[in-house]
Amino acid sequence: MSIRRTEHAPLRNTFGIDARAGLLIETDDVADLPALFADAGDGDATLVVGGGSNLLIVEGPPRVLALTARDMRVLDGVDAHGTAHDIAIVRADAGVEWHAFVLWTLAQGFAGLENLALIPGTVGAAPIQNIGAYGVEVGERIHAVEAFERATGVFHRFDAAACAFAYRDSVFKHDLDRYLITAVEFALPRADRLPPEALTLDYAGIREMLATMGVATPGAREVAEAVIHLRRSKLPDPAVVGNAGSFFKNPIVPAAQADALLAAHPRLPVFRGANNDTRKLSAAWLIDACGWKGHRIATGSGDAGVSDRHALVLVNHGRATGAELLALARDIAARVRGRFGVPIEPEPRIVGATW
Repeated sequence: MSIRRTEHAPLRNTFGIDARAGLLIETDDVADLPALFADAGDGDATLVVGGGSNLLIVEGPPRVLALTARDMRVLDGVDAHGTAHDIAIVRADAGVEWHAFVLWTLAQGFAGLENLALIPGTVGAAPIQNIGAYGVEVGERIHAVEAFERATGVFHRFDAAACAFAYRDSVFKHDLDRYLITAVEFALPRADRLPPEALTLDYAGIREMLATMGVATPGAREVAEAVIHLRRSKLPDPAVVGNAGSFFKNPIVPAAQADALLAAHPRLPVFRGANNDTRKLSAAWLIDACGWKGHRIATGSGDAGVSDRHALVLVNHGRATGAELLALARDIAARVRGRFGVPIEPEPRIVGATW
């Protein structure tokens, strides 16, 4: 068995919060999982982590598990005669760093993930949150998810429909401690066979960035480059300023409520929801309208704040605690609800406290 155990281990997180796990367990072999969870016993409270990119740690957990295998490969790319399929099935272990995987698929000649470039985290975390950016959600590209059921010790395979993907949601998110994702398969088109109109370009400045880059007829690689430029211009680098990217989800409201808000606030960005009866509002606009962008709390360490580049991003300027960041997030949500009557919810998982 390839298991490594470290007591009182620093717990990696992109917020840069000083947190430790009572026991960190790392393994690069999913065959170890049944024994590891059987050893933990009933009522196991093991926290499974990837890159720590979607965590707000208020209190360090007693036991943490990380999967460290990082294999990537094409499972089904050609037919029996050696002819390449238009759509290939590509598999990656849960521990693979997400952005590295996106770049690898592009280098292999595949498209489909270019709009999701530079999102922090791991492949295993992507389906849980159904990560999305620039008009694309990862659930649109997922073929299947392999997962370990912690309580029964059984491995399962979920096709895309069984994952029940929705906006920042999936079957895995509904019960975070039931399944441990071990690998993900993606159905990706070959970039050289993808018509230009199949690329997702009409979102948040992609076309404008491509024009700035001097690209008239973009392919998947150029779209990825444009997305990388956009993200770096709008979002702080976690290696420089601790953050977890967008902290709040865009709220979904009834269409009638959105119409009333738009009448009162004509500049509020409003998008169609999952159906004609709902609308998605811009959480960033709501937060910015309440004056939070660039705000920094004046209590405690004084290092918790809101990015001056993007109102959705909570930041740790150096010494903020998880409790301070959580208190700030609650204040922001309360102010938004008080002014607009719209509840907003966090995207990251909160460890050691509840929302």
